[in-house]
Order: sequence, then structure tokens, then C-alpha cells
Amino acid sequence: MQARFFSPLGKDVVKAIFLVCLADGLVGISYGSLAVAGGFPLWVPLMLSLLVLAGASEFLFIAIVGGGGSPFAAAAAGLLVNARHLPFGIAVKDLVGSKSLSWLGCHIMNDESVVFGISQSTHEKRKKAYWLCGAGIALFWPVSVIAGAYIGQFIPDIKAIGLDAVFPAILLALIFPALRKRRTLIPAASGALISVAAVPFVPAGMPVLFSLLGLLAWRNKK
Repeated sequence: MQARFFSPLGKDVVKAIFLVCLADGLVGISYGSLAVAGGFPLWVPLMLSLLVLAGASEFLFIAIVGGGGSPFAAAAAGLLVNARHLPFGIAVKDLVGSKSLSWLGCHIMNDESVVFGISQSTHEKRKKAYWLCGAGIALFWPVSVIAGAYIGQFIPDIKAIGLDAVFPAILLALIFPALRKRRTLIPAASGALISVAAVPFVPAGMPVLFSLLGLLAWRNKK
């Protein structure tokens, strides 16, 4: 029955969604192992994976708190990272469902489900692609986090194998395509410089918030 429901998408789209979910699962393994090897109990990354369901924000939270930063600063930074969900919500407002179902539809909203959703040719296909990708990631992500947490128990020192570099590497990979545009590069570079300059003077986890001042660089340039 489920196969017939998603059949209008075509095998290529379903296969592409599966591969994206699988790739997210591999990232989830890194996240779970990084969190547990960094001293967090399993329930922390697991609850984040279920309730937040936003990989970049979860990585950021673990990195900031694990580095001695305040959980409140980590949560604020995570909210800033997920600010892009505001325009996302506008773009897929007709795909998330109505009434109580819209709560779940909004929860499974992420970069991948939005891309697959808005790229289809008809409304029926857009809605099914959005839900298939969103639900797939919602399933793959916490399961992979548990698997990663199990693996992380056997890693004595995450720095010895470079696992602590996973988070910045993933973030860099996510933002690198956008840095080709001058409109993005100038504020990002300015924010990075401000953030690095603030490190000696503010508590851990706060410099990333100071990077928001980089947004003023483009405004001043205009």
C-alpha cells in the first residue's frame, strides 16, 4: 500500500530520496559517536535527534557544550543555524498538511525534504516527496545516532583519530557552495574574523553569536 502511495514519484526519485536518507544516516553515526566519545550520555544525542531533528544544530550544541560553553548559548546558536527554516516554512506551507498533522509535517522539515518537495512537477508529487524524505530522515537519523553512540564507546580519544574535526568539516561542506556568491562570502568572512577575535574575551560558545555582526558588512558595503 505504501509502495502504491509513493509510486507517482517514480523509481528514480524514490531511489534518490533513499540515498539521501542513507547519507544522513552516515552523518548521524558520526554525530552519535562524537557525542558519546565526548562524554555525553546516550540520552542527550538521542533526545536531540528525536525532538530537534536538525543535524547542524545538534552538532553545534554538542560542540559548544562539550567545549565548556553554556547550554543556553548552544541553544541560541542552534536557533540561529535553523533560522533558514522560516523561509522554508513559507515555501512548503501547502505540503506540511493541516490541523494536527501540520505539527508533524513541520517537524520533519529539513533541507533535503524541502528540496525534494519543491522540485517536483505537480502538487501531488511535491507533497509525497516531501513526506517521504522527511519521514525517512526522521527514521534514519535517530537510529544512526544510536549506532554511532555504540561505536563511540570504543573510542578512547576522539582527538586521536580526528573525530573532533567531523563537525567543522560537515558545516564547511554545507556552506561552501554558498560562499561562491560575493553576497554570502563577505558577511561570512567578516563574521568569522569577528568570532575569532572575540575568543579570548568571551566565554566558550559565545564567539559564534558575535559572528552575526558580520551581517552588517554587506549592509555597510551597500
